[in-house]
Amino acid sequence: MKRKSLLAILFGILAMFLVACGGDDEEAASTEADDVSVVGDDIEDATPLTFWTFAAQHVDFFVDAAERWNEENPDRPIELTAETYPFDQMHNNLLLALQSGNGAPDIADVEIARFPNYMEGEPQLEPMNEYVEPELDNFVSSRFEIYSKDGNYYGMPTHVGASVMYYNTEIMDAAGVDIDSIKTWDDFMAAGEKVVANTDAMMYNTFPGDYLPYFQLVSQQGSDFIDENDNLTINRQENIDALQLLLDMQEAGIAEVAPGNEPHAEEYYSYMLDGGAASVAMPIWYMGRFTDSMPDLKGKMVVRPMPAFEEGGNRSAGMGGTGTVVTNQSESTDLAKEFLAYAKLSEESNVKIWTVLGFDPIRHDVWDHPDVLESNKYFEYFGDDIFDTLTEIQDEINAINVSPHTPEVATEINTNTLNNVLRAGSETPEEALNAAQEAVESQVNN
Repeated sequence: MKRKSLLAILFGILAMFLVACGGDDEEAASTEADDVSVVGDDIEDATPLTFWTFAAQHVDFFVDAAERWNEENPDRPIELTAETYPFDQMHNNLLLALQSGNGAPDIADVEIARFPNYMEGEPQLEPMNEYVEPELDNFVSSRFEIYSKDGNYYGMPTHVGASVMYYNTEIMDAAGVDIDSIKTWDDFMAAGEKVVANTDAMMYNTFPGDYLPYFQLVSQQGSDFIDENDNLTINRQENIDALQLLLDMQEAGIAEVAPGNEPHAEEYYSYMLDGGAASVAMPIWYMGRFTDSMPDLKGKMVVRPMPAFEEGGNRSAGMGGTGTVVTNQSESTDLAKEFLAYAKLSEESNVKIWTVLGFDPIRHDVWDHPDVLESNKYFEYFGDDIFDTLTEIQDEINAINVSPHTPEVATEINTNTLNNVLRAGSETPEEALNAAQEAVESQVNN
């Protein structure tokens, strides 16, 4: 058994021991769900299914799916108990339950960076191939590869997470730039010179505290920090080129380090509201950050494909995600799998991924569905061409390799690599990524 798995078990056992020995209510409550929602408990002979998640928003989605299932399948109703736990607690408890062979739910969400922990050895999860394979052509298939092993599909994706460029049209128009003329990063830099010359804004920002914006540039080149055989490839030439691009923009005076150091900081939201920068590249799910934290930019922001490194290159990347699984401890395996397929793979449920969650559905054949195109807060904020952009880039999203080493890679890049290059200027991109390669190798080999 690998060291990480053993540590997970030991910590889990320690946590259980502390709860059992502690007499106080606060400690006892630490193993309980933060929230429990039940659907179908008023239906006679409904089959009980339990769902664990770390995201309260996902409960709304599954409650909606369960209600629809019971309406459409009165002969096979389910009683769905959806339990929400803190992120680490849920993942640790699930891993312990699967490895011990007892206590797992029927269905569970697993965050993308944690998923490899559940793929070690023989997965204690149910393959969903019978539901995925007949429909795969209707999906952005690369998002299924993340949650697969040895030809089996275990995790059902929640969204595409397609990366796009968000442009402030007010700033771009003032600079005399046609955003649709920007095809490559060279075009982007040329446009940035016009923005800086003709407005008070920067063209772009770098984020030394969050490796995702940088990872997008890596992935769109078909590169990664880890290869398909779990080998570290942090210092690949494409990765050096991506970091060099960010440094070049800073040195050209068209980009600066973002206030707050990362794209989810309140300081950054205020900066963007004040017209600090003309653009930011982030996944589609970042739209919610704009609508919730930067409401005054409504009507000014639009989404377009990311610039390519060269003509014909990829203009997007798939970032973030959650794979929903059926565990091998379910007493109603067939029903649990059928319900999960209904909730995550059906046309109607993919429409709900957009209308309930505001995420880009993994089924691209619903992107022109009337209910998807119906006016909502995202169309009102960004305009009515969101899915036109997604349709353009749907085949330009590479699968990414997520492994047990991913947390170490992310920590090293966030803590040292990006700061040393973009903030301190103490290392070149090549030096910093070589150092990161060595640092993470030493960690995973010990």
